[in-house]
Amino acid sequence: MAKNLDYSRRDSGAKVASNDDTQRLMAAGQRLAAEVSRLFTSQTDIADRHYWLETMVNHVPDYIYAKDLEGRFLIANRATVVDNGFTEMQELVGKTDYDLHPHDMVTKTAETERQVIETGSPIFGMEERAFVDKGYERWLMTSKVPLRNKQGATIGIVGVSRDISDRKKAERLMLGQARLLEMIATGTPLDKFFNELILLIEAHLPGIIGSILLLSEDGRHLLTGAAPSLDEAYNAAVHGIAIGPKAGSCGTAAWRGEPVVVADILSDPLWEDVADFVRPFGYRSCWSTPILSYQGKVLGTFALYSLKAGLPSAEQNELISMAAHLAGIAIERRQSEERIQFMAHHDALTGLPNRVLFDGRVTAALQQARITGQWVALAFLDLDNFKLINDTLGHHAGDELLRIAAGRMLACVRKSDMVVRVGGDEFIILLTGLPPDSDIVTSRLETIRAAIGAPLVLSGRTLQVSCSMGVVCYPDHGQTATELLANADSAMYRAKEVGRNNLQLFDAEMAAKARAKLLRHEELRDAVARGEFVLHYQPQMNLKTGRIFAAESLLRWQHPERGLVSPADIIPLAEETGLIVPIGDWVLNQACRQNKAWQDEGLPPIVISVNVSARQFRERNWVSRVAEALEESGLEPRYLELELTESLIMQDVGAAIATMHELQELGVHLAIDDFGTGYSSLSALKSFPVRRLKIDRSFVQDIPGDADDMAITGAIISLAQKLQIAVIAEGVETQAQVDFLRASGCHDVQGYFVSRPLIPAAFAALLA
Repeated sequence: MAKNLDYSRRDSGAKVASNDDTQRLMAAGQRLAAEVSRLFTSQTDIADRHYWLETMVNHVPDYIYAKDLEGRFLIANRATVVDNGFTEMQELVGKTDYDLHPHDMVTKTAETERQVIETGSPIFGMEERAFVDKGYERWLMTSKVPLRNKQGATIGIVGVSRDISDRKKAERLMLGQARLLEMIATGTPLDKFFNELILLIEAHLPGIIGSILLLSEDGRHLLTGAAPSLDEAYNAAVHGIAIGPKAGSCGTAAWRGEPVVVADILSDPLWEDVADFVRPFGYRSCWSTPILSYQGKVLGTFALYSLKAGLPSAEQNELISMAAHLAGIAIERRQSEERIQFMAHHDALTGLPNRVLFDGRVTAALQQARITGQWVALAFLDLDNFKLINDTLGHHAGDELLRIAAGRMLACVRKSDMVVRVGGDEFIILLTGLPPDSDIVTSRLETIRAAIGAPLVLSGRTLQVSCSMGVVCYPDHGQTATELLANADSAMYRAKEVGRNNLQLFDAEMAAKARAKLLRHEELRDAVARGEFVLHYQPQMNLKTGRIFAAESLLRWQHPERGLVSPADIIPLAEETGLIVPIGDWVLNQACRQNKAWQDEGLPPIVISVNVSARQFRERNWVSRVAEALEESGLEPRYLELELTESLIMQDVGAAIATMHELQELGVHLAIDDFGTGYSSLSALKSFPVRRLKIDRSFVQDIPGDADDMAITGAIISLAQKLQIAVIAEGVETQAQVDFLRASGCHDVQGYFVSRPLIPAAFAALLA
């Protein structure tokens, strides 16, 4: 048993020893295998690794190379070798760029490499032109780093270059598009823009030739827009070609309104009528697309020609579409500018030149006449009874009448003459290059007047429209355009005065009147500048209480020579010159200041009344001017009343009522002046936010002698009472008039019965 046991232990121990040896042997074997592998790798696989590295580098399409300190190639991948014109690397090794390429191209690259070697600093992402162009311009993005030995010393450079030609090409296209859009925005002439557009496309597509043709105004022909690279003889032949279903690529594209792609000009049916003509020029394919407006209207065509037969690539199709789109934008921009320019110098209704264009033309005509000794005739023309036709048949018929009259005048003048619409139914006719003979002038203008007076049909009615014409001749009737126009205007009004439907030639009597009128205008302007105006105030009294409750401010001109000038002489002049607005503003401000001054003196507060002209009332900022006058003077709005005439309100009832409500919101009072002399309807009257009606003096002055005036005045008073509007009679001078008004229910009066208009001090004394 013991033996067996001992034996067992020995057997067991032997087994353990055997396992340890095995493990040691295995570990030793692994170490041996690893060493063998290391030895094998270090000695055998170096060649394989070199092969793999060389293969990998040679398959990279980028340029990879190393150069020594003198710029000689040490090593290069296949792309570098082949693009430099060799088949094996050993052929390139030892050579420099100067050996391979023109010196002027190499110099910049050599300087860059010298910088890397001398500074030891790499350069990354440098863009440079490739030495080898491959038939098109090539660009490289290059990085260069120092080549160092084991000791860290720089022994050359390592370079990597990637072809970025496509990216540069896309960038140039994008920049070109931006440049073209800038040209459109800045209004570059179309021919210059078209040339730039075509040259951009041609630079992007070598061997391709661009062309732009524009559709003629009649929409039937194509005209050369730009084709800088097409043969001049070919351009001349194409200019003016008719569009149609079989008119080459461009003529057919314009006809169809869709792209037309012809792969072979010499065999395509669309070109068969002109193939023999095209053959000598060498153009084989033509791809055309219509240039369209925003609304889809054909404006022209954009086409690309190729010397090779074939269809366009996707890239070429994209460029054709882009170019046609930009051309369309440019054409529409130009057309818009031309329309704006035309509208700025022409009347929208008749298409005739306006005063802006006339002013430039007449100045040039007078200068030419001074040199040649010829006459210039100028006629101011006004259609008789136009307002009646306009009001009776409507504005549409009135507009048609103006267009017909304009057309008849144009048909009677030469191209060197001019017909101008001034506004409304007023026209100017300018005749140039005339012999110094007034009979010839009047004869030609009488012909025009007769043409205008020929029968015409408006709204189904046959009518005849006459005109009044005032005529002046340079140099007899004026030396400047302003003087001639003023005199022609005077002659026209003379034609109206003597019965209309006639022509009046300016004469000495008219000249005297015109000079006097011009002098009055200048005097009025000087009066505004020098502040020669004063206000007088006419009291308004209540018959029941005898109290003065208001005053109307009345304008006077303190003329340095003629003394006080009444409103009857001031207002027409002010309206003609446009000075009514600044004068009216002065009256408003002065009246507000004066009323506030009386209140500050302790006088009983009254309402101050101010007349408003139609021109003032139409000013956009009129309400704000009233507010400013109140604020600056410190006068409360309830002490200001604005007097408006019926005719003023009825010019534009809607706008007038809106303005009246704005004024009412300020707190000022509104009155209708000279009521009964206008033409306001009762339906309109009830919508006016007014406080008072003023019965015109023309109805009061003959009371009680005129039964009609008494009836009208009584009716106005009754109407005002029913509408709950206060009423005041102006021009009251006698006790009999007062008695009638009191009996009729009108208790507020204004006129000489109460007082004449007074200067401020006298009015204050009366009020006190």
